[in-house]
Amino acid sequence: MAAEIQGRMRRRRAKRAPISQINVTPFVDVMLVLLVIFMITAPLLTAGVQVNLPEAGAKPLKGTDEPLAVTIDKVGKLYIQESEVTLEELGPKLQAITERKPETRIFVRGDRDIAYGQVMAVMSAINKAGFTNVALVTVIPKEGASTDDAPQ
Repeated sequence: MAAEIQGRMRRRRAKRAPISQINVTPFVDVMLVLLVIFMITAPLLTAGVQVNLPEAGAKPLKGTDEPLAVTIDKVGKLYIQESEVTLEELGPKLQAITERKPETRIFVRGDRDIAYGQVMAVMSAINKAGFTNVALVTVIPKEGASTDDAPQ
């Protein structure tokens, strides 16, 4: 009787051959989920206020801390990160955000079409608030492009 059972087991095993195909369905599912996640998060990684930055050939500044971004858009509205503020509120709000640490790095992002005086007024307000580590943000020019093509 034991021999009969073993014979049946061998026949069952012989009928089922090992599957030699790779099941790619789980792989495709994971890749589609990752694609959706990256499509959603990629736009969030950029700064919230869209500005047309001027070009300059200066080298990027190196630093370990995360700088605050002060942005002036093309219509002259002023933002700290993504929150709109007035020029009068700029200094006190920066002091409150940084907990009165004057060594905090602040990046000023100004649209290329706004007046130079507006950028200087913002930098003056930041300086009056006690911040000395202020930098202007620009775009690195493309190869062969001239930096002299400023709007008239």
